[in-house]
Amino acid sequence: MMIMMRSAVAAAAALALTLSLPTAAHAAGPAAAAVPQVLPIGVAVSALPIATEDRTGYQRTSFRHWNAGDVPADGCNTRAEILLAEAVVYPEIGPGCTLTGGVWWSYYDEREVTPAGALDIDHMVPLAEAWDSK
Repeated sequence: MMIMMRSAVAAAAALALTLSLPTAAHAAGPAAAAVPQVLPIGVAVSALPIATEDRTGYQRTSFRHWNAGDVPADGCNTRAEILLAEAVVYPEIGPGCTLTGGVWWSYYDEREVTPAGALDIDHMVPLAEAWDSK
């Protein structure tokens, strides 16, 4: 197991990312294109710009929450459709697509989760954080 772990770490260290770094030509304006470069991952990450987060202009109400889903008439919004698709034990579907019962597998902490309300599936990064980091 240790050998496999070391091999995985060595492989990860050898990874390279293609990153378009700003160049003097890039600074000349939008007509000039950035030149992609292949860099080791550590160099690529250290080349990312660092800036103060700025929430100016952010309004949660500017972002629609869940849409009506694939079949608006069935009452299942996108969140419910994802829960149905990802269920390990399928829940009962009540009026208005109310889900009861059911079991889901959490890949983050490797455990079964129930009820559906205990799952956060809407954002991997909160909207405000994504806005701040733009």
